[in-house]
Amino acid sequence: MNHTLADVLPAVASAFGGVAENTLAVVPARDIVVLLIDGLGGELLARHPEVAPALAAGVRRTLRAGFPATTATSITSLAVGAPCATHGIIGYSFAVPSDDGLANFNALRWRLGSAAGPDARADHPPEQLQPYPSTIEGLVARDIEVHYVVPGYQATSGLTRAAFRTAGTLHDADTLDAVRDGILRVATHSGTTRRFAYAYHPALDMTGHLFGSESPEWLAELSRIDQTVAGLMTDLPGSCTLLITGDHGMINAGTVIDLDADPLFRHDVALISGEARVRHVHAGRPGAVLDIADRWTGGLAGNARIATREQALDEHWFGSTPPIATIRQRIGDLIAVAEGDTVLVCPADEPLESAMIGHHGSWTDDEQAVPLISNR
Repeated sequence: MNHTLADVLPAVASAFGGVAENTLAVVPARDIVVLLIDGLGGELLARHPEVAPALAAGVRRTLRAGFPATTATSITSLAVGAPCATHGIIGYSFAVPSDDGLANFNALRWRLGSAAGPDARADHPPEQLQPYPSTIEGLVARDIEVHYVVPGYQATSGLTRAAFRTAGTLHDADTLDAVRDGILRVATHSGTTRRFAYAYHPALDMTGHLFGSESPEWLAELSRIDQTVAGLMTDLPGSCTLLITGDHGMINAGTVIDLDADPLFRHDVALISGEARVRHVHAGRPGAVLDIADRWTGGLAGNARIATREQALDEHWFGSTPPIATIRQRIGDLIAVAEGDTVLVCPADEPLESAMIGHHGSWTDDEQAVPLISNR
């Protein structure tokens, strides 16, 4: 798994006739569609080929999602063609400056404080919080039509604006049938105009969060997706290359550690962000970092790895290019990366997330591996 999600769209751009190397051997075509199935993990799919034979048969290679393996980060890495050290969407939530010092910013929902907090699109414009050009903008500059086959609300969401940074033709698709129909509308035309479409389906991830990955409910959703993909593989014209991938896999919670319940995790801590598999810890004062590290290391022994921001950057967790100052400040003074089946929950600020069965974000292959599937 030497390639990541950040390599997909540069390879697509190359298949459209760009100058960059087509590192993933995407088959050139008049139209190219990338369908992202939220939560489609490569290891999970490999364990259930009988449930998803069309998806399994179409796997061309396995990619890594990138760290952390979470939707907001992965979608932005996909669209921008770079890891989060470059684009700055470093997780499900992260710290942003506020009048009181630091505030938690939910990048998936583009809200302040929590997923249910106030809309932050006005105070934190997506195109400013993530200023790096997207690969999609480059396609538009080459007169390639851009289409989005996504739930309607996503067309103007903060995350979509931040990641893709360009408008396109919307095909409102909040069901599998609508995703299929939207992709076929994009690919079935008689003209010579080249088209790119980004399509998205969220239900596999949602089912995994609620019922657990590989649960009967999850397997049933995977089967429905596979049937839709099988139909698409048959119905798409030869002038269209379809690529299917995921943004992360998933593990099921085993050991649950409540970071709100034990004072040792909150002493001298100004903010805890991230998600249950990757926590960013911001110290309340500079001199407290080592003490916090000692307490967290002892309190989470055997359940999480604790690293300083400097260590994580030296080891290129977030990508090989050093982040600019504003992005660096979003990373915690310390990072706690859950191991095994441990989850680090914060029920006070994340009541719904803390109750979930399925989680993702960390380094395990079940979370990191995503397939790259193609019809050609």
